[in-house]
Amino acid sequence: RYCRALARRLAETGAFGALIDDAFAENIFHASALHDIGKVGIRDNILLKPGHLTPAEFEIMKTHTVLGAETLEAVLNTYPNNVFIHMGRDIARSHHERWDGGGYPDGLAGEAIPLCARIVTVADQYDALRQPRPYKPAYDQARTYAILTEGDGRSNPSHFDPRVLEAFKATASEFDAIYQELSE
Repeated sequence: RYCRALARRLAETGAFGALIDDAFAENIFHASALHDIGKVGIRDNILLKPGHLTPAEFEIMKTHTVLGAETLEAVLNTYPNNVFIHMGRDIARSHHERWDGGGYPDGLAGEAIPLCARIVTVADQYDALRQPRPYKPAYDQARTYAILTEGDGRSNPSHFDPRVLEAFKATASEFDAIYQELSE
């Protein structure tokens, strides 16, 4: 729902011209759920570890992007014209890439990152901050907004496509409403 809200806002602003339309917004609504499908290939002792991962464990965790993309690529062998699966593959592989080039798995930067992944990056970061994790508590809306828009040492606004980040700022109250609905 976060991704659909961002896509709709971006369509309203015309920031990406005709690239984002109603079909794109619906596809990203569904395909974004596949972003972490590769985590099924990560051992539970790493995936569910309370506390921070060691550098070696983090390297293993990062492979979920490639594992997910490879899984969806195999599906595309059977359904090569499925737009939803194409988008899901791009999201699974690239949702940890950063606008500034500091992400993984490919170190892509800027426009080289698929647009759908740039949108999911913001939504996924928002969700990760709002939800409790084994290594951190849930953050409230104000703290989450500040981290995404100002940074906190780990997260930095330069990690995000500036147009997508502006769309997040414009839809932050909608994000909070979605979070509240999902929490009920």
